[in-house]
Amino acid sequence: MLDRTDFLILDELSKNSRITMKDLGEKVHLSGPAASARVIKLEERGVIEDYTIKINQAKMGYPVHAIVHIYTKNPNHQPYLSYIKKQNRYVVHNYKVSGESCYLLECRFPSNEELDEFLTGISNYVSYKLSIIIK
Repeated sequence: MLDRTDFLILDELSKNSRITMKDLGEKVHLSGPAASARVIKLEERGVIEDYTIKINQAKMGYPVHAIVHIYTKNPNHQPYLSYIKKQNRYVVHNYKVSGESCYLLECRFPSNEELDEFLTGISNYVSYKLSIIIK
């Protein structure tokens, strides 16, 4: 079971996974070695699985952020999944979901023209509903 200090540690690491253990300890009222021991325990228990970075997609040249609700046309999803795999430069996440749609795609595009090409291609396999993320 996680305690309050564990949650504080997770909060601080989610803000900055490169924080030193000394600085982390100061933020959560522990010594650096005690904070380090807590982090190791969280890793060993599988609570912390990985450390990552957040990339600014707009600055990388992908300012168009879209959510695409996918509605499959038949029970064989493999053609759609193969298409999505080939489009990995655009697809951030492909979630299989319950509810009205079958999949929820999060995508980034360099332009509306490339978004349009992507949607034209995907319409050979599925129906979709598009939402553009404004902010």
